[in-house]
Amino acid sequence: MSVSCGIVGLPNVGKSTLFNALTAAGAEAGNFPFCTIDPNVAIAEVPDPQLDLIRAHIESQKIIPASVKVMDIAGLIAGASKGEGLGNKFLANIRETDAIMQVVRCFENPNVVRDTPVDPKQDMEVIELELALADLETIAKGIDRASKKARAGDKDSIFERDTFERAHGAIEAGTPLRAVDWSERELQALKPLCLMSTKRMLYVANVADDDLDGSGAHALAVAEHAAATNSEWLPICTDIESELRGLDVEERLAFMEDLGISELALGRLIQSTYALLGLQTFYTAGPKEIRAWTIHKGWTGPRSAGVIHTDFEKGYIRAEVYSVADLVEHETEAAIKAAGKMRTEGRDYVMRPNDVCHFLVGK
Repeated sequence: MSVSCGIVGLPNVGKSTLFNALTAAGAEAGNFPFCTIDPNVAIAEVPDPQLDLIRAHIESQKIIPASVKVMDIAGLIAGASKGEGLGNKFLANIRETDAIMQVVRCFENPNVVRDTPVDPKQDMEVIELELALADLETIAKGIDRASKKARAGDKDSIFERDTFERAHGAIEAGTPLRAVDWSERELQALKPLCLMSTKRMLYVANVADDDLDGSGAHALAVAEHAAATNSEWLPICTDIESELRGLDVEERLAFMEDLGISELALGRLIQSTYALLGLQTFYTAGPKEIRAWTIHKGWTGPRSAGVIHTDFEKGYIRAEVYSVADLVEHETEAAIKAAGKMRTEGRDYVMRPNDVCHFLVGK
């Protein structure tokens, strides 16, 4: 399955600098109020040490890591929901993503353009108000559409109308839809509306180089808001991350050690995004390729096999499964089998993190 994240925020908060640090794609981080209309898009490989462990024991022509599509969406401004600053285009880009990374400025710098004092809480409220206002308009249209069918007594339409009205009321009360406790049926009813405030949010506190742990007042305001809206947050200094990207490996590691940074931003952001979306990874390994595949936690063997090819889900018979830890311990698949650690799993098997699978599929 593919995973996409949209990087959003007000102008000049460090979105494009973060994009550069994540992807090394060369997006220009300009110090001006408006950025490009169309988002910069890149595919970021997911850092995964498990792939190297598998490759150490299984000869293969290539390694294919999982990937995440990252979109650097041009800066939103107040009034975006009404089309200000080409807001409709920006909002359409956000609707296409699975998760949102909201970059929040948590540093003081007179050289970076800003009309008002740094205020993370206000900045987050501006972004979320625009998303909520756009969602209200979408939901209102959904209520009108469902109500017409509900008047004829259609039970599904009555349920949709009631669900939409509940969502409309939550937003009017100032509650992001991601913070509401929805049933699975309600979520399915809301899904076609592509509402932005249902999307999982990861707040990225763009901190100064003297607040890398996010203990300053600005970063703590982000942490408090994230907790209140059922979201996650991370402190990251995008300037340092961008600088680290430009160093060779030895210089980078030495600089990271001096700063007390154990991992680059990409790894931390991907891990947080996977946790936010309830994702995990399984692997296939053979002489042609070793590959990481992304699935949702709780998926069964057949559904996971369908990520490789849709026919695999239909024709799934069984899977031979072992863990990366089994491979490290026993070193070869033959030794894993001899030790009785190679499991045969049927259609009801729920995939575990770091499974390595061989699927048997019929026609």
